[in-house]
Amino acid sequence: MSGSVLCAIDISSPNVEKRVLEAAHQMAELRGATLDVVTVVPDFGQSIVGSFFNADHHDKSIKAAKEALNEQVETALGKEVNAKVRHVVATGTAYEEILSVAAKAKSELIVIGAHKPDFKDYLLGPNAARVVRHSDASVFVVR
Repeated sequence: MSGSVLCAIDISSPNVEKRVLEAAHQMAELRGATLDVVTVVPDFGQSIVGSFFNADHHDKSIKAAKEALNEQVETALGKEVNAKVRHVVATGTAYEEILSVAAKAKSELIVIGAHKPDFKDYLLGPNAARVVRHSDASVFVVR
């Protein structure tokens, strides 16, 4: 396999995401692929929203997200595995950034959790549903 397995997680839910990380790691191992883990922070600089935050808020958010992502992957998968994982912190809309990172990394599989479902999403979270609907790669949804 030449691509990677991309695991998309929400760093604000470490207990829930542990299962997603474990599933992604297993899939990467089975495929002989590298594991990329991505989390997405909101774009605090967008139009009116940006005026409510300090100029350095986005940089601080990215730094904190990188630290939390690294810690969460290490806790879930161990230090050895974490050292081999490519950690990505993206800024923007979750599903758009997940799809963008997957395209750039040439990911052949995206692993994502089915979180915060809304009835209109038929028990699949809105970001997971959009990733499944718009992805060129296969998507494995962890419930």
